[in-house]
Amino acid sequence: MTVAATAAPVRILLVEDNPGDARLILEVLTEIGATGFTLEKLDRLEPALERMRQASLDVVLLDLGLPDSQGLATFERARLEAPSQPIIVISGLDDEQVALEAVRSGAQDYLVKGRIEGHLLARVIRYAIERQRAEQRLRASEAMYRSLVANSPFGIQRVSPDGRVLSANPALVTMLGYGSEEELLGLDLARDVYLVPQERDVNVREVLAQGQATVESEWKRKDGTRIRARRSGRAVRDARGEVAYFDIVVEDVTQQRAMERQLAQALKMEAVGQLAGGVAHDFNNLLTVILGSADLLLETVAADSPDRAEIADIKQAAVRAATLTRQLLAFSRQQVLQPQVLDLNEVVSGMQKMLGRLIGEDIELRTALDPALGTVRADPGQMEQIVLNLAVNARDAMPDGGQLTIETSNADLDAGYVATHGPATPGPYVLLAVTDTGTGMDQTTQAHVFEPFFTTKEQGKGTGLGLATVYGIVKQSGGLIWLYSEPGQGATFKIYLPRVTAAVTAHVPNHAPHALKGTETILVVEDDKTVRSLTQRVLAGQGYTVLVAENGAAGLRLARGHAGAIDLLITDVVMPAMNGRELAKQFTEGHPQARVLFLSGYAGEAIARRGILEAGVNFLQKPFTIEALAQKVREVLDG
Repeated sequence: MTVAATAAPVRILLVEDNPGDARLILEVLTEIGATGFTLEKLDRLEPALERMRQASLDVVLLDLGLPDSQGLATFERARLEAPSQPIIVISGLDDEQVALEAVRSGAQDYLVKGRIEGHLLARVIRYAIERQRAEQRLRASEAMYRSLVANSPFGIQRVSPDGRVLSANPALVTMLGYGSEEELLGLDLARDVYLVPQERDVNVREVLAQGQATVESEWKRKDGTRIRARRSGRAVRDARGEVAYFDIVVEDVTQQRAMERQLAQALKMEAVGQLAGGVAHDFNNLLTVILGSADLLLETVAADSPDRAEIADIKQAAVRAATLTRQLLAFSRQQVLQPQVLDLNEVVSGMQKMLGRLIGEDIELRTALDPALGTVRADPGQMEQIVLNLAVNARDAMPDGGQLTIETSNADLDAGYVATHGPATPGPYVLLAVTDTGTGMDQTTQAHVFEPFFTTKEQGKGTGLGLATVYGIVKQSGGLIWLYSEPGQGATFKIYLPRVTAAVTAHVPNHAPHALKGTETILVVEDDKTVRSLTQRVLAGQGYTVLVAENGAAGLRLARGHAGAIDLLITDVVMPAMNGRELAKQFTEGHPQARVLFLSGYAGEAIARRGILEAGVNFLQKPFTIEALAQKVREVLDG
């Protein structure tokens, strides 16, 4: 941005006795400002002071070394005789202490000759002008001070130099929880208002150093409640230059800062989720091969072979690892959901016997289910997972027994609630609340409780993925989750899911299992070599004719060159160059009767929107067993 930021030219006074330095500064200004400024030049302090007193300048560039004045005394005199005039010091002396003293004394900036470049000078001049105009507006509004104070939504006070309240407007009285202005008068801010008394001295020093400053501190209301106060203050001086009092505008930003913390936490969780999803995707390819290979080995090893137990251990370890990756995908909101319209009362009621066995006899299970509860659109298996994980978490928080309560109710979240519990939108919700009477959590623990692998349990006791899984499921289902807890006071998890008006989805009984073998021709496109090889072996063993390709382009070439029909395309979703969805689109243009089955370690936007499977899409989540693959292939081929 150039100096010419407004329609009127910027009026600059250059006080410099060295013709060469003056010419250099003029050249710099010309480069950045063109016709956006007017420049006057004087080479002595006395005539410069006379000019400055005329108050028709925007900014002064003042050299400290003049024939009639030297050093900081040059600036101090100019500041004294023209206190409202913004002054930028320019000097050939590269002395950090001198620069610091000049700025502390009120200079807008301290620039060293030989290191002045155009954009820097433009920025400094613009800031000086903006600051001067702000001060002018502040002075012009002084006459309206009283009326504005009385009606301002912000707290306004007038703080004495020793920290006593001289006056306060109604907004500040309310903000601090007092009954009248008289109660505030005479209070010692450091002792009676600041949560940390020493911060008051720090804030005063900032105001004095900068002329006016905006700072934040923790304050306390009359009843001891903490608030976060942002204050913009200035020191008002008397004729002798001494501070007479401080004018301060106070805003309660407690709610705003809470929202910012929530946003920061959400962004952190999003970043961790992306990482977790990527890790899960890579591991699912590996686990697919481990599970499939273990199954193939078990088919070839005799029942009495000593190797069989070891292979079974390998498979069991892979199954446990697959569970962990599913939890990671749940947290990162990259699992595939199959939502339907649910009554959460039915979900909870159907789990009561299992929950009773899970939490043990020393914990009492109570339910309070609203008989008029609305419906939600969610994946029933995932809702059961939420209840299960929260129950396990509650059980672990009550080692000596206690009470676990599960409640449901309808809730209508208004704009006021949403303002303090973002991100959310107002509207009708269904509330699922799980409360325990356990050990509770402090603020530090609550800040991390939904993060993957965070656990307060001892080494080897739990994965730290239970609550992370709950968080991911709720978020992917379009809901909200909040934790309320204090040490020794138990914990309550409140989950809000959007309420719908549709009727509960009718239960459809499972069809009889399909025969696993077939004779059709299948094209397998998978960029992971080991998964591709395993899939080929499994399907060939089931009697299918199997064509394989390592990427989309190769798959299309293979399909075009194949003389017979291709009945099914099996493709990974995430592949380089061409993803599975684009491959399927091009493939089915030439093979309209063929069916498509997508494989993936995570759903991705290629086949699912926010993890919800599109209608008519066939999908098999990695890792899968060879039986699951064979079953799914037969199911898709049979329609």
